[in-house]
Amino acid sequence: MDRPATAEELFDTIGSAYEDAFGRPPVVGKAVRQLIDVLPPSSRVLDIGSGTGHPVAEDLSAAGHRVTGLDVSSVMVDLARARVPAAEFIHVDVRRWTSPPESWEAVCAFFPFLQMPRADTEKVLGDIARWLVPGGFFSLVTVPLDAEDVPVEFFGRTIHATSFAPDDLVRRVEAAGLEVTGTHSEIFTADEPGTPPEEHLLITSRRPG
Repeated sequence: MDRPATAEELFDTIGSAYEDAFGRPPVVGKAVRQLIDVLPPSSRVLDIGSGTGHPVAEDLSAAGHRVTGLDVSSVMVDLARARVPAAEFIHVDVRRWTSPPESWEAVCAFFPFLQMPRADTEKVLGDIARWLVPGGFFSLVTVPLDAEDVPVEFFGRTIHATSFAPDDLVRRVEAAGLEVTGTHSEIFTADEPGTPPEEHLLITSRRPG
């Protein structure tokens, strides 16, 4: 297929094979543990790009928090609903979804921006800042690259990937109105033949207030 796969097409095709290959990236586990350590009891947590629900929605729900996951893939949403019944999952693109201001104690975004144009990512970051309560937490994990609309082979499909260099992404999180509280980077290799090691960058931030 000459046309690159959209995020919805890609993850509808991959389904649970994504979890088999990528499992629990250590930096995602670190991000979830950090949130569990600081969140008030029964916090409302929005998980953007929730995938199969493992490990993020599962671990946060098990810790007593009220989790809502958003994902563009109906296959992933069906898997998540079956695997993590304690959480709510919505089949939607975050760019076409809205929430009342100050309605979440935390927002997670673990890899959802890699197939999103930079301007869309910046808009969603601004939305997240408004959706968080004052003092609320935002945790972002991505593959940091100075790349825009670059063809990449992923699970046998061609996708177009877009990201930011680390410092550029930090600046965009700050420009959205959030206070960056820390960064952490690790190298990760997926359990998928032919997949090269990649950097995973965690950016933690808070809405001031």
